[in-house]
Amino acid sequence: MSLKITVIGTGYLGATHAAAMAELGFEVLGLDIVPEKIDLLRRGEVPMYEPGLRELLRRHVAGIEGATGRLRFTMDWAEIAEFGDVHFVCVNTPQKYGEYAADMSYVDAAFASLAPHLTGPALVVGKSTVPVGSADRLAAYLAEHAPAGADAELAWNPEFLREGFAVEDTLHPDRIVVGVRSERAEKVLREVYATPVGEGSPFVVTDFPTAELVKTAANSFLATKISFINAMAEVCEAAGGDVARLAEAIGHDDRIGKKFLRAGIGFGGGCLPKDIRAFMARAGELGADQALTFLREIDSINMRRRGLMVEMAREAVGGSFLGTRVAVLGAAFKPDSDDVRDSPALNVAGQIHLQGGQVTVYDPKGMDNARRLFPTLGYADSALEAVRGADVVLHLTEWREFRELDPAALGEVASTRLLLDGRNALDPQVWRQADWTYRAMGRPTA
Repeated sequence: MSLKITVIGTGYLGATHAAAMAELGFEVLGLDIVPEKIDLLRRGEVPMYEPGLRELLRRHVAGIEGATGRLRFTMDWAEIAEFGDVHFVCVNTPQKYGEYAADMSYVDAAFASLAPHLTGPALVVGKSTVPVGSADRLAAYLAEHAPAGADAELAWNPEFLREGFAVEDTLHPDRIVVGVRSERAEKVLREVYATPVGEGSPFVVTDFPTAELVKTAANSFLATKISFINAMAEVCEAAGGDVARLAEAIGHDDRIGKKFLRAGIGFGGGCLPKDIRAFMARAGELGADQALTFLREIDSINMRRRGLMVEMAREAVGGSFLGTRVAVLGAAFKPDSDDVRDSPALNVAGQIHLQGGQVTVYDPKGMDNARRLFPTLGYADSALEAVRGADVVLHLTEWREFRELDPAALGEVASTRLLLDGRNALDPQVWRQADWTYRAMGRPTA
């Protein structure tokens, strides 16, 4: 008998996981407590922009013409429990308001709602990013509150999705990590992931704490790499060096590698910042806070980059933003996403606006979310419109569309041909040949 799968929480992670499980051939039932989200998904629409996700969803959602019908959605916990053999918990763990720690209330609520309905054997699989030690606690909660008792088992299977590549990362993961306590749990998860494992994805079996630590450790390492090259940009700025050439040179060392070595205004989004902070908070609770004090500096370097970008822009326009028109290219925290959570680009735009600059923002996908978060900024329907009349142009999210812009055409409408590249992603030569003054953080001015 083929396993039936449920996905609890249909946000970014859950919607992608549910569609991918249907693509792998499973019958899938997704649950959310927000009616609008469920209505959207039932129509084959997604609540966020993620390349390929809408198409994947529409291939499988029941009721859509030509779809396999393997994917349905509900708000009923009893239906979920009765339907599924494997329940994936994919709810959010945001940063607690006013604290570094992760807010576990959504995860706890999901377990509290599911457990009373588990009357027979079931495997509950946590995918949310949680503080280490959570799985032990939740396994005990399941055993105590599920009528099935010990037959309601827990496993932990962290997600490693990159926004912009989530569909690819779910269907063809670079590794699958499962924290399990029994051979049965391992066997079930091997069955779930048989297709990617068959294609060569490594299947790593661990205990609960290790599985929980893998995601936070990976994100902390990536954050460290980004902040390292940004620290080097600050040194290059002081010494007259070129951080782009420096990154290229050290990137040839295969122990270091080239990825995540582009200096700029730093990282943002809904994962890296809150994950490293939650990791620090949890290490403190465990009495291992000294082991992670370096992450405080990583966070500090990252946040400093935004202020440095604002300073660079203020100097470039003569020392004050009052009366200046500033074009900001980018609102999403990264390209191929409409996610503006903790977006460095919007943070910089907001700071300049507060200092008296007239800011106009353009982003290929993030405009609606940006407007909701920063309603007082100006918004344009194209890069050309954003740049019209601008005294300075800031490139702050490295969309491909921005790399393909025609500097000459933009120069025709800009008030001053002055470009600050906050992502070190544009070609300085191309812009300078079109008579633009090009500046980037940690790079020579000429």
